[in-house]
Amino acid sequence: MGATAFDFYLPSALNASHPPERRGIRRDHVKMMVLDIKTGNVSHDKFFRLADYLKPGDLVVMNNSRTVPAILQATLFRDTKVIQQEVEIRLARKRDEEIWDVLVVADEVRLGDILQFSSDLTAVIIEMKEGSPLKTIVFSKKGTDLFNSIYALGEPVRYEYIHNKWGLDYYQTVFASHPGSVEMPSAGRAFSWELLFNLQKKGIELDFIQLHTGLSYLLDDEIESSPTDNYEEYHLSEKTIEKIRNTKALGGRVIAVGTTVVRALESAGITGTLNGVTNLYINQSFPLKMVDGIITGFHEPKASHLDMLTAFVPQDLLWNAYEEAIDQQYLWHEFGDMNLIL
Repeated sequence: MGATAFDFYLPSALNASHPPERRGIRRDHVKMMVLDIKTGNVSHDKFFRLADYLKPGDLVVMNNSRTVPAILQATLFRDTKVIQQEVEIRLARKRDEEIWDVLVVADEVRLGDILQFSSDLTAVIIEMKEGSPLKTIVFSKKGTDLFNSIYALGEPVRYEYIHNKWGLDYYQTVFASHPGSVEMPSAGRAFSWELLFNLQKKGIELDFIQLHTGLSYLLDDEIESSPTDNYEEYHLSEKTIEKIRNTKALGGRVIAVGTTVVRALESAGITGTLNGVTNLYINQSFPLKMVDGIITGFHEPKASHLDMLTAFVPQDLLWNAYEEAIDQQYLWHEFGDMNLIL
C-alpha cells in the first residue's frame, strides 16, 4: 500500500527553509495549531504555551534519537580501478554495528564494489535488493568508531526546500542523545529546556524512547514506498511501559511527540517487545492502545504520516484543520510550526 491519496496545494512560501533561530525567534516560539479530536475545533497559539493545554498527570513521550550526518562522499572502486569519483552515499538504515542499507547515487554499482570515504574508512557493497534502489554495505569500522567517522565526514540530509547548508546542530533536538536517525525526529525540535522544565513544574510527566528514523525519500519520484517497507529500529524501557500504564490507570493522557514515538509505542504494545525493528503502518482503521494524543509538525501532501493522524482524528476534521493551517500561514516541514492533536 502506498502513501495516502490525500493531496492538497501547499504554497511554496509555506515551506520553512530556515530554522526559527535564523528567522529571529526561539525554537519554542513557533506557532502551534491545537486540534480537538472530539469536536474538530481548532485554536491557535505559540508552542512555548504547550503546558496550558496539558494537565497534571499527563505523560509526554519524546524520541531522543540523535541525527547523524547521513550524506557521505566516496570514490567508487572496482577491481582496484576508479569507476567514479565523488559518489554520493545516503545512509538509509543501520542493520548491524558495521552494516547499513544505503542509497548509492552512481551510474552503476555491482556486488563487491568498494567505496572509499577517507584514508581510513571504506565499505564494500555486499547485497543488492531486487526492486529497491537501496544497497547493503559493510563498513571497515563498527560501533562508536564508525559513528565518529560518519560525524567527521558527513552532512545532514537536506531536501529541495532547504536553500542553505545549515549545520548539523540545527537538525538536533535539545535532548538528542542516542545517534542513529538519518533524518531528524523533527516533532521534538521545538522543545527547549525551559519548556520541559515548565511542563514538569505543572506536574506533567516526561519520558524518552528511541526510534532511529530511516531515509524517507529515495531520489526517485516513481518509487512509491509504503510505511510497511520502512523498517526502523526502536528501543523502549520497561520504565516507560510502566509510566504509560500508571498514567492511564490514573486518568491521564499519553501524548507522543512525533509519529516516530507513536510507531514505537504502538509496536511495543502489539508485540510486547521493548527493543526491535518495526514496519508498523498506522491509519484510520488502527485502534490506538498506547497513545492518546500527538504533537507533530505539518506533513506534506500525500505523506503517509497523514494516514497516521487519521488514527487520532476523523479524516474530514483533519483535512479541515489543514485548510485552516494553510489559510493561517503555518509553516511546514522540520523547521516549521507545530500541531497538537488531543
